[in-house]
Amino acid sequence: MKNRHSGFTLIELVVVITILGILAAFALPRFAELQVQARIAKMNGALASLKSGAALAHSLQLTNGVNAGGAVSMEGATVNLTNGYPRATAIDIGVAAGLVDPATGLAFPGYVVTGTDPVTITPDTGHTGCSVVYTAAAAANTAPTFATNLNATAASCGD
Repeated sequence: MKNRHSGFTLIELVVVITILGILAAFALPRFAELQVQARIAKMNGALASLKSGAALAHSLQLTNGVNAGGAVSMEGATVNLTNGYPRATAIDIGVAAGLVDPATGLAFPGYVVTGTDPVTITPDTGHTGCSVVYTAAAAANTAPTFATNLNATAASCGD
């Protein structure tokens, strides 16, 4: 009678572990870079929200005949204007862009909205260099300005 052992040999286990280690070495850096790309995409989305919110508030001001320094109602919330565009406060441009809850004045989860003229939007408190900045319209018949700091360096959107 022959005893038959079933299972894996030590060599087979070492080969499998080595292959898994090689795969992990290539996969981990790619997953880390996905976080940076996600932060950049998130800030690009915030930039688009700011631009569309400012344009919508301006169009409401024009179509309703509201004074350039008045206020418009957006989604049931009051947005104060400067030169026909939302003021550069976290509540005014934040509500116009849909990044701030008008009832509480707090930024929705996933964003940090701070400052007054300019207003800075960041993805979280750990990446304050990764930002979009809104500055109010400087004069009548001029648009607000938008600035970004969206690169994949350690000082900005990177880790």
